[in-house]
Parts: sequence; C-alpha cells; structure tokens
Amino acid sequence: MLHGPRITLRAIGRDDLPRLWRFNNDLAVELAGGGDPPMPQAFERLAADFERDWAAGGRDGSVFAIETDGEFIGMCQISHFDRTAHTAELGIAIGDKDYWSQGYGREAIGLLLEYAFRYRNLRRVWLWCHAANARGIAAYHACGFIEEGRLRQHVWSNGRYDDAVYMGVLRAEWEARQPGG
Repeated sequence: MLHGPRITLRAIGRDDLPRLWRFNNDLAVELAGGGDPPMPQAFERLAADFERDWAAGGRDGSVFAIETDGEFIGMCQISHFDRTAHTAELGIAIGDKDYWSQGYGREAIGLLLEYAFRYRNLRRVWLWCHAANARGIAAYHACGFIEEGRLRQHVWSNGRYDDAVYMGVLRAEWEARQPGG
C-alpha cells in the first residue's frame, strides 16, 4: 500500500502469522520494545485473534506489515487516535533481527509519518520507548521526533527500571523536513 525505496507497508495477512509468532516469542525483540515483561504466545492464540478480527470484516485499520524483498520483517502502526486534537501514537518493531540497524525502521517511520500527516490529517504524532532503546531513539531523532519528556524509572525491563521517553513530531516540523519544505 505504501512504498519506499526498499520497503512496502501493507496489510498483515494469514501467511505472515508464522513469522509474527516467532517475532512475538523472540526475547531480544520483546526486550527491545520494553514495557511489560515478555510473555510467551501460542501460535493457536495468535491465529485465533487474527481469525476473529478477519471475521469481523471491514478494513485493517492503521496496522502495517513491513516488507522488503518479499520478506515480512516487522510491523508498525498508528493508534490511539485523538480525533479532537488530531494526534496519534506511532509504534514499530523490526522483528527480524537480521534487519536491525540497517535503516529499515527509519524508512518505515518515514512512510508512516507521511501516512499520518498527508492521509490521516494528523497534527502531531507521538511515541514512547524505554531509555535503554538507543537504536530506536536514534531512529526517531533521525525522523524528526523531539524528546518531549521522561517518566523516570517508569518501565521495568530486563531486570531493571528504565525511564519512559516520550517523543513527538508536529506536522509543521515534518513538512519543513520534506523536499521543497
């Protein structure tokens, strides 16, 4: 649906479930996301959730598979829409560790921001991550996000408390970074 130089953001399909299940049960991927303690997920539960959502019909919302060269490597989304303030939260996970630190996350974030501002008419996109996620914070900064605040020792992750880092980007800031902006 959304295409960049190396990736496509598209709907998540039934064929993606085995890889998504592996991503959801990979300790390193879970710890990179921070927050709640990692918990196992049975494939049958993932499939049942998918089938329930599928049976409901309609559109898939703003959840995208990240694909490169025909490989499903992760997912990203815009959620928690505030229709009055025109804001939403961005989330992303590159689940295939072979694709970490190669710019795929930054490219996906760039496409997702274009979707948010150009097609969803948002005014601000925000996110949070734990302070130990240096790779993620660097990617968010590279995409124009600014640290807006911290909740000190707010996240329990990998045996310690980390700060929750809140970041955001305004449409005007995003537009200024676009070619000709």
